[in-house]
Amino acid sequence: MNIHDLAEWPRWGDLGNGYYRNPVLNADVSDPDVIRVGDDFYMVCSDFHFMGMQVFHSKDLVNWSLTGKVYERLDIDPAYDEMRGYAKGSWAPAIRYYDGRFYVYFCTPDEGLYMSSASHPAGPWEPLHEVARISGWEDPCPFWDENGQAYLGHSTVGAGPIVLHRMSKDGKRLLDPGTIIYVGKVAEGTKIYKRNGYYYFIIPEGGVETGWQTVLRSGSLYGPYERKVVLQQGATAVNGPHQGAIVELRNGETWFLHFNSSGALGRVCHLQPVRWEDDWPVIGMNGEPVDIYAKPGVAGSHLPSLPATSDDFLGPELGLQWQWNHNPVHGNWSLTKNGLRLQALKARDLLHARNTLTQKIIGQRGTASTELFIGGMKTGQRAGFAFLCAREENWIGAVSEPEGIYLRAVTGGTVFHGPKLAGETVRLGSLIDLDGETRFIFSLGKEWIPFGGPCFMLPGFWKGARLGLFSYTSEVTGGNADFKWFQYDVHRGGA
Repeated sequence: MNIHDLAEWPRWGDLGNGYYRNPVLNADVSDPDVIRVGDDFYMVCSDFHFMGMQVFHSKDLVNWSLTGKVYERLDIDPAYDEMRGYAKGSWAPAIRYYDGRFYVYFCTPDEGLYMSSASHPAGPWEPLHEVARISGWEDPCPFWDENGQAYLGHSTVGAGPIVLHRMSKDGKRLLDPGTIIYVGKVAEGTKIYKRNGYYYFIIPEGGVETGWQTVLRSGSLYGPYERKVVLQQGATAVNGPHQGAIVELRNGETWFLHFNSSGALGRVCHLQPVRWEDDWPVIGMNGEPVDIYAKPGVAGSHLPSLPATSDDFLGPELGLQWQWNHNPVHGNWSLTKNGLRLQALKARDLLHARNTLTQKIIGQRGTASTELFIGGMKTGQRAGFAFLCAREENWIGAVSEPEGIYLRAVTGGTVFHGPKLAGETVRLGSLIDLDGETRFIFSLGKEWIPFGGPCFMLPGFWKGARLGLFSYTSEVTGGNADFKWFQYDVHRGGA
């Protein structure tokens, strides 16, 4: 290799030579939980107010794709129709495989405990079942013991204590009010395992930014439990390395997948080796996170890959990478011969705009673009490409005024007025650089032109920043915005 080629060497993920560099999935995979079924790995994560819960698939724990969704909407409270569900929705789910079926559990902070099951992770998944209507629970995990008795562990918003319930075998009913197993310092996100006759509660403690991973161990499910800290930041740069899942391979290897809070990207996904000492897991390198490590010893060879990002909008369904911001209004969007059509609904600003379509940002650098047909827009309507992040508006788009349609951008609350658009289409996009400046671009022909100021790329509502396509109106009814395609290229190389 020429030394000059090092500038393009991957900064994260699969290095293509039998090694990986953390994070393995440099995207907002908050509170990940993973299982192995045969030679396949499946993962779910918190989606909060974005619809609906994605199911990830991998063959090697390093390279991930999307295979399905557990639900498409949350019809459990009007807040998810009225754009009042920010930071609510699905918190820290768990996925398990038992007796030929896949099970997913999650809590919402206000409404309760929910579950669904399926014979295959790609779906179809059963409609959400409300196990308990209760507020203040979080981070549930089901567990079926060897005799078939089912249990459910969870914590409470705040966080802690860790509570254990007996549960019906079908996973749909709790059978008792629960028993407190552990009280710790911000103890949450528990996962329950059994290995070599020991029961384990894998518990993140100490909070997202500065926490650590605790393990409880006992020969009895109800204790008493021994306690050990098995992963912490130590001398590394990986703050708060916790909240994840242990998974064992066919060859006997054990691995731990967890998140790390990483600025505008949100909570990115790291992979740590695990070794066992006296039936205690030791995660990473003697309890500290690794940076570069040999890939897991799975069957076959697997090329570097990432979840889908681009979409030509020509298929009968949206790509699995897309998630609506709150519940969609299905009568006001469609896939047509012109692409994705968003019929504008009334809203006072972007955060209250219905049918905003989003996807995760992957990595610190990339380019994203779309082509917008503006011929169907009506006065009062605005449509375009946005970053959804915190409470600051960052978007570029077309705004329909009584005298015509104009280009406009808003970055960090500052408005930039552009030219009147003479044609029927405009291309909109962004040069993404989360380590430097992220800026919008537009094109009316062959040339791309920078427009607006630097975007304020901040996380918010427990989520990282996102890409989005939107259309809304200040009037009672609005026209159509047709997005012909969306192209998103992720750059994993160096500077």
